[in-house]
Amino acid sequence: MTPDEVGPLTRPVDVVHMPARGTQAHVHATEEECRALARDFKLPAIRSLTGDFTLEKTAKGIQVRGTVRADITQTCVATLEDFDSTVEEDVDVDFAEPEGMPAAPPTDEHDFDPPDEIVNGKIDLGALTAEFLALGLDPYPRKPGAAFEGGDKDKEESPFAALAKLKGQGGD
Repeated sequence: MTPDEVGPLTRPVDVVHMPARGTQAHVHATEEECRALARDFKLPAIRSLTGDFTLEKTAKGIQVRGTVRADITQTCVATLEDFDSTVEEDVDVDFAEPEGMPAAPPTDEHDFDPPDEIVNGKIDLGALTAEFLALGLDPYPRKPGAAFEGGDKDKEESPFAALAKLKGQGGD
């Protein structure tokens, strides 16, 4: 991993020396890391962020499964008020050494999801936690019970209402 690729939350895990039976890992972001991620994701606050993972060796590399949970504050797109919410995302990601990765995606119609790369024998569970938090964020968050109320119209006008008004003004 290069310094340019590392975000505010990083927890490199050595997978070269991982036990054959696999291992468990827990990521808990510090207050400082939560503040930095909140700035990056343009959120008023991230109060807590955790990731619980199971790492297992596979024929192709490492499979990481688990859950990312976060307590966050978002801004409602309808009312512009801040509100608290919870994000919970399931994680299921394969990792492989670069030399074991396919050179190009297959050309058939099926979706191709290449494995993430194992870099220098390590995977970054902190970056994975931040990535799945980002994936779980609603791009248009609404405070519970908030509704968008647009316009001054009490009732919806028909498309012919404007024609009726014109007919009434100009005579027959």
